Amino acid sequence: MGSMSIWHWLIVAVVVLLLFGRGKIPELMGDVAKGIKNFKAGMKEEDQAAADKAKELEAKAAETVQTQTPASQPPKAS
Repeated sequence: MGSMSIWHWLIVAVVVLLLFGRGKIPELMGDVAKGIKNFKAGMKEEDQAAADKAKELEAKAAETVQTQTPASQPPKAS
């Protein structure tokens, strides 16, 4: 009762084949593979978008610092 024997696994395999048919199982595995590929592509695009946003923020910060520091004004004489 504790473990499943080889006969149990054979019966499960036969039932799965009867329910899904021979051609349906490879089709399902292909769909799973496509889903995994799409997920990875989405994660890569999200990482790229985050990196682009960080670069934009750094550029804006550098631009703000450059406009706030007066580099061309001569020092005041007292």
